[in-house]
Amino acid sequence: MLLKNNRYRLKPNEVAALQKMRESETRNILVIGDLHEPFCLDGYLDWCLEQYETYNCNQVIFIGDIIDAHGFSYHEPDPDGMSSGLELKTAIKKIQKWYQAFPKADVMIGNHDRMASRKAMTGGIPKAWIRSYNEVLGTPNWNWTESIVYDDVLYEHGEGGQAAAKSKNNLMSSVCGHTHTLAYVQWFVGKRFKVFGMQVGCGVDSTSYAAAYAKNFKKQSIGCSVVLNNGTLPINLLMPL
Repeated sequence: MLLKNNRYRLKPNEVAALQKMRESETRNILVIGDLHEPFCLDGYLDWCLEQYETYNCNQVIFIGDIIDAHGFSYHEPDPDGMSSGLELKTAIKKIQKWYQAFPKADVMIGNHDRMASRKAMTGGIPKAWIRSYNEVLGTPNWNWTESIVYDDVLYEHGEGGQAAAKSKNNLMSSVCGHTHTLAYVQWFVGKRFKVFGMQVGCGVDSTSYAAAYAKNFKKQSIGCSVVLNNGTLPINLLMPL
């Protein structure tokens, strides 16, 4: 990603030095929490951009649930909410802003992202009729995948258990989303291993009708994370609210 905004008023030589640093062999990953578009919190995109620049990131991973799909969820949708069609159009418009900010990214497929394909399976519709995420959302350079590994760190959305449990079970550092109320890094150290589990948090607007099911839950952890220095330094970053 280019430093188009130069929000910190860097001098031209400082911008060039920072770009060179980002092109080095040191991998610094920004991990963006669940979005659930079009119900993402205002200001979350700007917050993530700031962290990308502050921590000299050169790679981006979305941890999943890019879309919410509230209108045709298996749970009861709000009858006063948007139609499924309008919700998708609104989500695409907002996702395009994310795509403009981060045109190259790995995107973990979350349970809400799978909603359309699950509904198609319920209705007996063959996969050949279903378009790809990139086609529907207009994100041709995003890599949508169930999970991915960089620097011996596993990234996945996180159904079926939190990151701490996954890292212990797999003896492999793990980064997950899915659970909106958690943001942590927990290390597990043995005689011959050292791994961490990281829950990223999310960017969901808890006041939206799509999040009404969680109104009595714990407060959501609004933030993102970075995994720096080739997978050795995980940091949670909570957004000031």
